[in-house]
Order: sequence, then structure tokens, then C-alpha cells
Amino acid sequence: MGIIELLLIALALSMDAFAVAVCLGLKHKATVRNMLTVGIYFGVFHVIMPLIGYFAASLFAESIVDYDHWIAFALLSFLGIKMIAGGLREEDTGGVSSLGHRVMLPLAVAMSIDALAVGISFAVIHVDIVPAVAAIGIVVFLLVMLGLRIGNVFGSKIRSKAELAGGAILILIGLKILLEHLDVISF
Repeated sequence: MGIIELLLIALALSMDAFAVAVCLGLKHKATVRNMLTVGIYFGVFHVIMPLIGYFAASLFAESIVDYDHWIAFALLSFLGIKMIAGGLREEDTGGVSSLGHRVMLPLAVAMSIDALAVGISFAVIHVDIVPAVAAIGIVVFLLVMLGLRIGNVFGSKIRSKAELAGGAILILIGLKILLEHLDVISF
């Protein structure tokens, strides 16, 4: 696999994570610490998941494909509903209130489940896994930091409406993942 194809795969895998990072930026300041937190969580999980998929391709491929979309849908819907609830409240204490482990871990897992399937396909076509996952991790890391910043710029102007929109976007991303895997839609 060439570098162009690898970068295109990395960009494709980063799109959902980028959108979620924009949503997170609606509520959280784009400080260096927050940008690194989001970038590291999403980047690391976009490295770990393809590695797991690559090394466990023959053992778990069928069960992962059967359930990954439901897991992503449930996690994103839950977090989206929390964000919407926070946007409907007058005070600014609801929704995704921090970028701690309780928020970032399920988001990172949900956003990287597709990378698990990519790791399985990498095993099938005998891709050199180390440079492949390094490229994916770096691209995701950089794009989600940019996404957090973009969301923060827009969110500071229209905080509660942006939080409602952000929650709806998380739910829609989860629904998109679910419907794509059920072959109802294809993008």
C-alpha cells in the first residue's frame, strides 16, 4: 500500500473523530491541554484499534463486524443526549462537562471502532502495520486538535444552541455509523 492510499485511509478514519472534536470544542476551551487531551485520546485509540484488528483478525472478525456499529451508536447517542440536555438547561453544568477519562474513553473507543475493521483488512492484504498505524494516529491527532479549535471558535459565540447542535451531531454520527453497517445507506 502506497503513502497516498494510506493517507486517504487515515483521513477517512479521522472524519468522524474530527466532527466529534468540533462538538467538544463547542463546550470546551481550545487550550493546549484540552487540544492535547483530545488529540492523544483519539490518536492513541486510532493506533491501538487497528493493531488489535490486525493481530486478532482471524479470531474476532465476525463478531466485531456484527456489533461494532451498535456499540458506536449507543456510546455516541448517550453522549449526544447528555450534551442536548446540557444545552437545554439554563446553567452551564450539564452535558459533556469535562474532557476527563469518563468522557474521552468512550468517545475514543466509539470513534476508533472503524479503525479496528481497517486493521483486520490490513492483515488480509499484508500491510506493513507499524507505518500504517503511525500515519493514522498522526493524522487523527492533528485533525481532532484542529476540530476542537474550530468548535471552540463557533461555540463561544452561541454556547447553548451550539451544544444542542453538537449533541444532535453526535447522535447523527452514531446513526450514520449504524445505518452504514446495516447497509441502509452508504457514503
